[in-house]
Amino acid sequence: MKVLGVIPARFDSSRFPGKPLIDLKGKTMIQRVYEGAKKSSLITEVIVATDDQRIYDEVIRFGGSVRMTKISHTSGTDRCAEVAKEFPEMDVIINIQGDEPLVDYRQLEVLIEAFRQEKTVIATLGNTSIRLEDIENPNRIKVVLNKHNEALYFSRSAVPNFVHSKGKPIENYPYMRHIGLYAFRAKTLQELTALQPTALEKIESLEQLRWLYHGYSIQLVETDIETPNIDVPEDVEKVLALL
Repeated sequence: MKVLGVIPARFDSSRFPGKPLIDLKGKTMIQRVYEGAKKSSLITEVIVATDDQRIYDEVIRFGGSVRMTKISHTSGTDRCAEVAKEFPEMDVIINIQGDEPLVDYRQLEVLIEAFRQEKTVIATLGNTSIRLEDIENPNRIKVVLNKHNEALYFSRSAVPNFVHSKGKPIENYPYMRHIGLYAFRAKTLQELTALQPTALEKIESLEQLRWLYHGYSIQLVETDIETPNIDVPEDVEKVLALL
């Protein structure tokens, strides 16, 4: 099984412009993500996908592989799909988050292993280590599964709702927090980028709901490994403390 790892990286983040190039103890964030992904023996090739010359130049500087992609892309998924077209020999494409400088290659590998099952077309990660404040936090995405560990729904709200629950919600249901790493069969990835956004996706601001709406199954793989990402400048200190 040949696996292409793609790291989408934008400069113009609304909450933290230029964050791929921030310095984290002597290395830029994009370099740390790239080097973390390269530790996996299951990933055949790692490519940074960007639309910014500054990021492109930085990847070249530290000796990484990079592709310049269209500026019109609205998601990392679209950017991954553009790069994947250059590698028709790849079986699986993994979208590696460019804002997780402490990315753990073991997370990537457990996701890749899901594709040993022929039925898997999309896979992502979840973690049952969750607190009540996470359940109620709209920035923490929750996922509900069926008996085959496939996603039924993702939401920023508390799902399932516990308004009629007695006692502590976490004691009554195994709530799961979604971890935003995705992998796709190469053919499936190209199909997904041809789909039009849906009202469900727009109202939750969750791209994966488009895929569910159109009937694609998403396999959930549970992991107890979690690494902090950098969304806003305030997140930098917690990452620096772990380096």
